[in-house]
Amino acid sequence: MVTSITSETEFDALKSNGLSVIHFYADWSEPCQHMNNILADLVLEDEFRNIKIAKCLAEDFPEISLKYNVSAVPKFILFRNGVQVDVLDGADPIQLNKKILALLTKSDKTDQKGEDISLRLKSLINSAPVMLFMKGSKSEPKCKFSTAIVNLLKEIGAEFSTFDILKDQVVREKLKTYSNWPTYPQLYINGELIGGLDIVKELIENGELNNLLKLENSKANLNDRLKSLTHKSDVMAFIKGNKQVARCGFSNQLIQILNQTGIDYETFDILSDEEVRQGLKVYSDWPTYPQVYVKGSLIGGLDIIKELKEGGELIATLKGEV
Repeated sequence: MVTSITSETEFDALKSNGLSVIHFYADWSEPCQHMNNILADLVLEDEFRNIKIAKCLAEDFPEISLKYNVSAVPKFILFRNGVQVDVLDGADPIQLNKKILALLTKSDKTDQKGEDISLRLKSLINSAPVMLFMKGSKSEPKCKFSTAIVNLLKEIGAEFSTFDILKDQVVREKLKTYSNWPTYPQLYINGELIGGLDIVKELIENGELNNLLKLENSKANLNDRLKSLTHKSDVMAFIKGNKQVARCGFSNQLIQILNQTGIDYETFDILSDEEVRQGLKVYSDWPTYPQVYVKGSLIGGLDIIKELKEGGELIATLKGEV
């Protein structure tokens, strides 16, 4: 759950150990309330289990607000072991999500000795179902071995994420010991080391890699499935619950607004399918729910729908005329 700061002592204790995000807010501010609800959803996600998330009423703690330059809300300050490492001003859930993920994965050289590197490596390895540690990135490999393995994975249609070991010397050195594999690139599937370039070549040649990636026997990979779902109806709403029974306040508000338009739409209950729930956030680059699509294109979440309604553009947008 999101911790509510009740004293300066509690504030100091929360930010002093490990990773933390503190939301400075005002209870009269609608954007702040919206971001508090988003934080309440984020703390339930497995990927954020190693970070402490809290909220602090800015007006109740003027000295803390002054110390951290809180002149407007919402404002988010990110800490690593008591040191401020990042800040976000305004209600921007996408940027907040990116900054929190960066806090979890980015090396902090000044603080690395106090960090449990094994836990960090485990988190990185499990940050995607198929994870490749390489020199460079998927779009710009920086050695011939990394280029070769990226091309092989692309040729068989694999969906994979990458980590550039050139940008983090600690990960580069420690992962070799952690995995007992002395060279790069290294490919992991569901947290398990598969091997380097030569192993991947052999597995592709004998057809085993397709089985490991669950590509051979599946009707479509996750992106194809998500594309199909977003095109299932001209207007698709991905929510918690369904048309008849919404299971969160945001989903309920969205359903009421859509019902008022008189336009036909379908819903998908993200609570019924964890793969879709997690995958769609990456596919759409939109970290929260609900999400509304028109003819397969993302329109946005509840706030966007409200803005379109207030501006008189919602019906035309849902009809695909805008």
